[in-house]
Amino acid sequence: MNDTKLPIVVAITGASGAIYAVRLIQMLCLNDQTIHLAISPSGATVIQQELGLTLDLRNLDLESLVGYVAPWTTSDDIRENAASAAAKAAELVHFHRHDDYMTPIASGSFRTSAMVICPCSGTTLSGIAHASAANLIQRAAEVHLKEHRKLVLVPRETPISVLQIENMHRIAKAGAVVLPAMPGWYQGVETIDDLVDFVVARILDQLDVENGLMRRWGE
Repeated sequence: MNDTKLPIVVAITGASGAIYAVRLIQMLCLNDQTIHLAISPSGATVIQQELGLTLDLRNLDLESLVGYVAPWTTSDDIRENAASAAAKAAELVHFHRHDDYMTPIASGSFRTSAMVICPCSGTTLSGIAHASAANLIQRAAEVHLKEHRKLVLVPRETPISVLQIENMHRIAKAGAVVLPAMPGWYQGVETIDDLVDFVVARILDQLDVENGLMRRWGE
């Protein structure tokens, strides 16, 4: 593990697209990246609905979450990656309850390299845009904005209301990256995993984390 890497904060909120978050965490673990993870109750509900995983946010089973493999997956590489990431999770992933403001990520004095909210709900988007944090996730996002660190928000909802567009505009003006979960189709899509990996690859690019999850334009 490279001890010079600063931690990355990953937050999961109550929007559809939980599989993106799981795959992102897996890839970060495979890159020996320290992660500070927070999951909102709504995020846990979506994970249960979409992935069939019931999470106890008071005693999170990191191995089950990080080792998750979607039922549609046919790739042995993805299964092996998930297993390897799960084996590293206990060392690399630090979980924080969404209502615990006493955790390191609530303060700008705790150094991080970036934060990703994936997926990002409209409520979370609004709380950050108006600097009215109602939980640790929104507070940590405000910290990244005020400290001028990379903040990546991954909304997925569609269509988008004028108010949501205005919130995205406010956040982008404040320095965040708004990265909607919009998979491309030019990279030779054959499976659902190809679409998932496209979005995750674009997130990893924003974090300057090397990956080979997708065939890039012109390659």
